[in-house]
Amino acid sequence: MRELDIDIETFSSVDLKTCGLYKYVQSPDFEILLFAYSFDREDVKIIDLAQGEQLPEELVAALSDKNIKKIAHNAAFEWYCLNKFWKSPIEQWTCTMVKALYCGYPASLSAVGNALGLAEDKKKLATGRTLIRKFCVPCKPTKKNGGRLRNLPKHEPEQWELFKTYCKQDVVTEKEIKKQLDRIEFPQFEQEMWIIDQLMNAYGVQIDTKLVEGALYIDETRTNELIIEAIQISNLGNPKSVAQLKEWILETTGEEVTSLNKSDVPELIENTDSEQVKRMLVIRQELSKTSTKKYVAMRNAVGTDNRVRGLLQFYGANRTGRWAGRLVQVQNLPRNYLKTLDLARKLVKNKNINALKLIYRKCTRYNFSVN
Repeated sequence: MRELDIDIETFSSVDLKTCGLYKYVQSPDFEILLFAYSFDREDVKIIDLAQGEQLPEELVAALSDKNIKKIAHNAAFEWYCLNKFWKSPIEQWTCTMVKALYCGYPASLSAVGNALGLAEDKKKLATGRTLIRKFCVPCKPTKKNGGRLRNLPKHEPEQWELFKTYCKQDVVTEKEIKKQLDRIEFPQFEQEMWIIDQLMNAYGVQIDTKLVEGALYIDETRTNELIIEAIQISNLGNPKSVAQLKEWILETTGEEVTSLNKSDVPELIENTDSEQVKRMLVIRQELSKTSTKKYVAMRNAVGTDNRVRGLLQFYGANRTGRWAGRLVQVQNLPRNYLKTLDLARKLVKNKNINALKLIYRKCTRYNFSVN
């Protein structure tokens, strides 16, 4: 079977790290800038799509040819990006990153290369990251750059040519990694599981966006209320500041507090005789909670069809082969024992803070599972 090694460079105004691959690609301004490839043992070629070059018919046909194996490092990225414009079934792809993880190596291309003893200039790696920031993400408009929102090849032609070289080199590295890892057999079962994983991640999970919006609205409203109350009690400029709060407690009680960590605050609340300090510490507990971060992650990653995709990483824990959570971290959702959960959800969706306070008056913040 013939092989086709691929590496692409892309642009999108959506942040890949916080929003995930699928929302990144679904952005209307998403585009593939460079397409570097190599058939079998041939030299690496590159197509400059950003400057109007087109994929050769042979390459387009190869993307859907079941007799040609498509290979990439973190192939999920290349596969999903390319399928926005050309058909390429996931069953025809293999991933050197997954193979590396299976063999106990790290995930990134450069880290695997280093672990395998492939020479990689650190200066080159730093240059590559700089070029990605320059051409693959929006830029800040300034007087110097004419107020533009992104850098195009015409703006930095020399840097663009360097970027093309960088992209081609990734294919060279990928091919060498594959060559070395081929000494270890990758079970067909694992390959089939990876394919299922890609289809599962691409399908995604539907979420209740109205509930997410309501929860975040309530959290923001309640946070503002607590901060105002804390300022009224302490007159601190920033009641969330650990340093300021420690100093205020010292001035109020004459006792020095060495730590305001989550594990230490309950004991401080129990031992203090000052009602003001007690209340400030309770407020700190509430302001320090991270239980609403999942709602923020959902809002960031949700697509236009109200689905969140890319929630699991195949072989995320490479010593055990277990999946790892991504974005929303669905593997550690807390179990909810609230008997009136349906009512709570309804109130959150309607942003009915007063009813929530009345019914759930023991709670100062609200975190109702979306399960």
